[in-house]
Amino acid sequence: MQRTYKFRLYPTKEEQENIHFVLECCRLLYNRLLAERIAAYKQSGRSLTYYEQKATLPERKLYIPALKNVHSQVLQNVVERLDKAYQAFFRRVKNAEKAGYPRFKPESQYNSFTYPQSGFSIEGKQLLLSKIGDVRIRLHRQPQGRIKTCTIIVKNDNYYACFSCEVESQRLPVSEKQIGIDLGVSQLAVTSDGDRIESPKFLRKSEDKLKRKQRAVSKKKHGSNRRRKAVRELAKLHEKVANQRRDYAHKESRKLVNEYGLIAFEDLNIQRMVKNHRLAKSIVDAGWSGLVQFVTYKAESAGRQVVQVNPYNTSQQCSNCGEIVKKSLAVRVHQCSCGYVADRDENAAINILKLALQNVS
Repeated sequence: MQRTYKFRLYPTKEEQENIHFVLECCRLLYNRLLAERIAAYKQSGRSLTYYEQKATLPERKLYIPALKNVHSQVLQNVVERLDKAYQAFFRRVKNAEKAGYPRFKPESQYNSFTYPQSGFSIEGKQLLLSKIGDVRIRLHRQPQGRIKTCTIIVKNDNYYACFSCEVESQRLPVSEKQIGIDLGVSQLAVTSDGDRIESPKFLRKSEDKLKRKQRAVSKKKHGSNRRRKAVRELAKLHEKVANQRRDYAHKESRKLVNEYGLIAFEDLNIQRMVKNHRLAKSIVDAGWSGLVQFVTYKAESAGRQVVQVNPYNTSQQCSNCGEIVKKSLAVRVHQCSCGYVADRDENAAINILKLALQNVS
C-alpha cells in the first residue's frame, strides 16, 4: 500500500532560487503543452497523447537551454500531470459531472514538482536534489518502506518534501469491538458507547485574528508589496488552522482504529450540506471529512473494517423498538413511547451501528 510522508525543508537562498527556477520552468512547460493540445484539437479534431508530447522533450531542450537545468524526469512528470488532467476531464464528461476543462496555470497555482523515480536521495540531514542542491531536511520520523517518488512543495514561503512510499500493511491484533459514530457540530462525534469526541473549533478560536488580517488585506492597494505581504500572513494563519484540525483528526482516528474492529459512519454528502449557510462554517470547522478519511485509510492498513451507511432516519428512529419519533434539531433528547430515553446523538450512533452490522452480515 501507498503511504506519504511530509517533511519540512530549510533551503539556503541559492537553493530557494533553484527551486523557484524549476517551478517556473515546469509551469511554462505545462502551459505550452496545454496550448499545443488545444491547437492540435482545433486543427485536426484529435488531441496529442502523453507519449507524443513526452517524445518532444529532447528537442525542446535544444531550443530552450534553460530546460537542461531541470532534471529530465521532473519534465516528464509535467507531461504526465497534464495527461492526468485530461483523463480526469474526460471522466467527468462521461459521468455527466461538471466538466472543468484543464486550465493554464498562473504562478500562484503551480507550487510543486515531482521526481518520479530518481534524482533525489536522503543522506543524514540532507535531501540531495538533482539540479538544486543538498537541502537541509527535518526528519522528525523515518520514512518506512521503499520511497517511490519525491514531491517538492512551496506553500506560504515554506518548503516541504513529500515522499510516496510503498509499505507493507501493519495489521493490529484482532478486535471484536464495534462502534457506530454520529458526526455532529457541537461535538465532533458521539459514539454508540456514549463517548464524545469534542470539537476543538480551531476556526472559531482564530476567527478574530482572521478578520483582522482579512481587513488588512482589503485596505492594501492591489499589486503592492504590502498587499502581497498581508495576503501571505492571512494564508499562513489559514494554514495553521487547517494543520491544527488535521493533527487533531489524525490523533482521534488513531485512537478509534487501535480500539475497534468495526467502525460505522454515516455516508454524508458533506459538499451539499455546506451549502446551508447557517451550518457551513460549523461543519467545515468540525472537520468531518478529515476524520472519516483518516479512519478509513488507517483501518485499511490495520486490517480493520469501516462501513458507511445511509443516514436516513437514523436520528428519528428509536434504537430500542424501531419506531419513528419525529423531532427537530432543537430537540436533543430522544424519548420514545416504549419508554426508551437517550441522548439524540447517542441514539443515532446506535442506529448507525445496527445498519452497518446488517450490511456486513
